[in-house]
Amino acid sequence: MNLQGKNILGTQGLSKDQIYGVLEAAESFKEISTRKIKKVPTLRGRTIINLFLEPSTRTRTSFEIAGKRLSADVINISGSSSSIVKGENLIDTVRNLEAMKPDILVLRHSCSGAPHLISKWTNSSIINAGDGTHEHPTQAFLDLMTIKEHKQELEGLKVAIVGDIAHSRVARSNIYAMKTLGMDITLVGPPTMMPVDIEALDVKIVYDMEQAIRDVDVILMLRIQMERQNKLLLTSLREYSTLFGLNLEKLKKAKKDVLIIHPGPVNQGVELSPEVMESPHCLILDQVTNGVAVRMALMYLLLGGEDEALN
Repeated sequence: MNLQGKNILGTQGLSKDQIYGVLEAAESFKEISTRKIKKVPTLRGRTIINLFLEPSTRTRTSFEIAGKRLSADVINISGSSSSIVKGENLIDTVRNLEAMKPDILVLRHSCSGAPHLISKWTNSSIINAGDGTHEHPTQAFLDLMTIKEHKQELEGLKVAIVGDIAHSRVARSNIYAMKTLGMDITLVGPPTMMPVDIEALDVKIVYDMEQAIRDVDVILMLRIQMERQNKLLLTSLREYSTLFGLNLEKLKKAKKDVLIIHPGPVNQGVELSPEVMESPHCLILDQVTNGVAVRMALMYLLLGGEDEALN
């Protein structure tokens, strides 16, 4: 089995067959989470290290649960509990972890390109759990899995990605994967949060949210990432919510069967109103459930699972 060699660094460059192969594997692994005993011996004797040098709740917990449900030995390391706080650099940290012979190293880091860098210094498989403003491939896979469960077919679907596009690794991974699968993408957000030359990715740019969501099948709402902004890109959160937040009034102008997804965490009342979050259109908890299945599938495939669509 081969996905970008031995790593999952991003969705950019993956083929349609590879993406669908991961989704099909994830569908089969999802059933395990519905059992009374949620564990299979698939990765017994394997070791997975989750190195999270940036805060996380959903992604970190999901990776830990995924590894344990496959019976792997799972080690969790956070930035505050690592020797990085003592001044050790990332490469030295990884080389020391590599000396303990793990099979998979899952990395979340605030710097774009960090997983690509460490992949050159380790024989372990690397899974990118989010690097700076670059990519978050497992989030894209779980988003696609959630959409596919409700729409069956992905090709031809229209998707609006709304919010802080410039700082969103989720947006980038979804754009790469969705375009590969033949989906139509419209980006919506303030001009100050729109990346330069983003049109090169064959996406539409719209600054009127009500216009953008009128005929789409999926609305992907993004969190404003204040922690990644060097300067204030908004006049106020209230203005942002008025123009680019999704409430019931705006939702009425979308398709009756539109799906709403969000990578979390949600700033309630800013990106999504509480009423929208409680509506049947909103699939945030489905995404969280599917995240475990996706990460189980990727661990299995990286460590030798056979899937003809991914060879």
